[in-house]
Amino acid sequence: MKALNIREMRANLGRLDELVDEAGELIIHRHGQPIARVLPVSRDRQRPNHADLRQRTARIATPSVDLIRSERDER
Repeated sequence: MKALNIREMRANLGRLDELVDEAGELIIHRHGQPIARVLPVSRDRQRPNHADLRQRTARIATPSVDLIRSERDER
């Protein structure tokens, strides 16, 4: 992790990618307070399996048509 203030960040904007590669994480400070965190993009993250998500989600007993109709009738 490397901490930079706004001025340092602007001065090194062209090599921000190198700084993230070297440090792994950048914390940007303004007036001594952290305002942003810059992290490398993780390319190893798996995409969600929507079929698996649907299978794990409990089905509701009331059809969506009835839910929408009751929502409209309440107004």
